[in-house]
Amino acid sequence: MDYLDGLRAADASVNTERNYASRIALYLSYTEALGIDWTRPSLQNLSGYLRWLVNEPLPSRGQRPDPEPRHRRPGTANAHLGTVCELLRWSALRGLVPDTVINILAQPKYLVYLPEGLDPGKDGQNRTVRAKAIKFSVAVPGFEWLTYEDVGQMIAVARHARDRFLLDLLRETGIRIGEALGLRREDMHLLPNSTMLGCKIPGPHIHIVRRPTNTNRALAKSRQPRWIPIAADTVNFYTDYQYERDEVPQAPLCQPWVRHPALSG
Repeated sequence: MDYLDGLRAADASVNTERNYASRIALYLSYTEALGIDWTRPSLQNLSGYLRWLVNEPLPSRGQRPDPEPRHRRPGTANAHLGTVCELLRWSALRGLVPDTVINILAQPKYLVYLPEGLDPGKDGQNRTVRAKAIKFSVAVPGFEWLTYEDVGQMIAVARHARDRFLLDLLRETGIRIGEALGLRREDMHLLPNSTMLGCKIPGPHIHIVRRPTNTNRALAKSRQPRWIPIAADTVNFYTDYQYERDEVPQAPLCQPWVRHPALSG
């Protein structure tokens, strides 16, 4: 593989090359088994792969089965996914992976506490860095993770189209609750082509913008705007919500922004 040849040309150690090769082979086997295009994984696909890495028992170390199943640690799973992300970025530079995939791999992170010696910049611009969007964190005791299927059950029993849309949006994009509640119609670019809205980003997507003036006090954590692609199912959930909202006479009165005609469908 050209990617591994590049590691060798960069004078990477034999162990590094061996580890990267095994991690890439595992990812390619996983995507092939599930019928996923390895060049176009969604946020759901990558999150599912990360969970699979820690849930799937490791092979036995000898001819006899291990007394107890062994599993990868979360830190090891993060390292595996990190290698996959590097492969996807490398492939994107060669036109094999679309930019929409690369955009979901990292998100802006605001540094409240700066590392020693780092200049924050005149306007604090150096406080915003790019951080991994998908990784395991050490959970606080007493809290549990909701699986993709768990959220699907919540969507199925939700009574309102608005709730179904928000649950699906959170599941598919991984945005924070405050970011979802702070979305405005002007942030929803759901057409295949949004040039009429002054946006050159192709395909359906949303824009995450930090607005301290939101009347519901919803606030995006990052000060750096970003955009996230969304799937057709999420667009359908949003359409259902719009139909439901149009049946409420008071709805237009609680909206401080202008509805764009291109976003009505």
